[in-house]
Amino acid sequence: MHRPATAEDEVAAELAVVRPGLVPEFARQLPGARVAVLTRLWRGFAHEPLPWVERRESAGGGLTLRLADGRRLHGPAADPYATADRVTAVELDGVSHDRPERLMAALAVPHATAFSAELAHSVASLALARAGRPDRPKEWPTTDWEWERQVVDGHPYHPNCRSRPGFSVADQLAYGPEHGPVVRLGLLAVPAEECLVAGDWPRWLRERGRVVLPVHPWQAAHVLERGCAEGPAAHPLMPVRTLALPEGPHVKTALSARLTSSVRDISVGSVRTAAALSAFAEDIAARTGGLLHVTRTLGAAAAGSPDLAAVLRESPRQYAGPGEHVVPVAALPATGLTGSPAWTAAFARLALTVGLRLLQMGVALEAHGQNLLVVLSEQGEPRRLVYRDLADIRVGPARLARHGIALPELSERILTDDVAALRRKLFGSLVAGSLAATAGSGPALAAALAAAVPDLPGTSDLRALCEQPVPAKALTLMRLSRDGGDRWTDLPRPEAAPDPIADVPSHHSPQ
Repeated sequence: MHRPATAEDEVAAELAVVRPGLVPEFARQLPGARVAVLTRLWRGFAHEPLPWVERRESAGGGLTLRLADGRRLHGPAADPYATADRVTAVELDGVSHDRPERLMAALAVPHATAFSAELAHSVASLALARAGRPDRPKEWPTTDWEWERQVVDGHPYHPNCRSRPGFSVADQLAYGPEHGPVVRLGLLAVPAEECLVAGDWPRWLRERGRVVLPVHPWQAAHVLERGCAEGPAAHPLMPVRTLALPEGPHVKTALSARLTSSVRDISVGSVRTAAALSAFAEDIAARTGGLLHVTRTLGAAAAGSPDLAAVLRESPRQYAGPGEHVVPVAALPATGLTGSPAWTAAFARLALTVGLRLLQMGVALEAHGQNLLVVLSEQGEPRRLVYRDLADIRVGPARLARHGIALPELSERILTDDVAALRRKLFGSLVAGSLAATAGSGPALAAALAAAVPDLPGTSDLRALCEQPVPAKALTLMRLSRDGGDRWTDLPRPEAAPDPIADVPSHHSPQ
């Protein structure tokens, strides 16, 4: 009797047809990919408010989860800030599981079947990405896409770190930035009266009486199901749907495939407010004394649907001076700088200075490793930050008003005066995301925060960061909830964190 084909089998079979030379390396990468995804999954089990986990017990360097149905799940202690792949197996009632999808299926909790399939796809796609990983460059890259190609493993904490169920193997090789492809954008002309345009849509994307929309070729083939004129060649960046023109802006396209957790379309509402939001963010960034730049939205357009829309945005390279490099935080390990505690502390100091200053004014950035970039000097010192993609920031009108900042017409979705929601947005992306992944472990993050905190203005937001658990998205719970909304968890403050009373100045500004 033959066993059913797995995601790994299916990817191997497709790979044998489209890129047979990668098959042996794909097979070699599978065990490590299983460990990587299992490590992320176990982190979620250990630290998220899963309804079927009754309690957690730590002993002897291990962790046991008592489940609501009486079963026991046992594995190693889980540092929520660690990025190393280290969980090789987890025991469910004494049965060892080294395959994350099989563990999830054995748990048989609500929505486990669908999530198990996603985990299997994540393992296979991660092995494929690692099989085609580029050699570490001898010199630092000079282009956007070369930096972003270095980010092979995807999200450092998400079990679906490389899940691309909407993509075939051929699609992954053709459109995944880690494989270094060149993508030929499609161009679709739409009657101007059917198109919503914000900002300054360029002449090269206009015809008489028509607006020309850049289209991702996958979207054209699988969603729009219509032919497009051949457009310019571009290089895919980490979000996959955003591509860099060699001598031009970045083009954010609609891509209605589920990548990691989300379908990547562009809402008509975000197009409508794109110009106002960009101008607002540019004004806010100018209040940081040159420590932050926000890539401007040059133009946005939608033809009545999130499936057919595009945004043109400045390249972050715009903000690099002579000899400087602009590096996405997710690509920082490729620089070789992140092993230095002094460098990590300097980066934390810069990032928290900027993030907390904006938060005090009423703007919470979603400063994860994809959106946040750092400008490095020729010697590798962190000098300034660049932020891109404003779609998921949060804005607090009451805080803006206290600082005399006018609120433009923005989407209601991003407006909130809930202080906890504003802090959660920034701390969950910056501290539990960018800084944690850069540090690589709880102790290293604690050391970076200990070095940075005494130099920061003692606001109530900083006090909350130092005194309270660190918020983070509950990524596993979100995939098992299926209601489409964000879910959150509170992570323990990193081990050996500084005493908040001693390190935070007692004089502080109001919220």
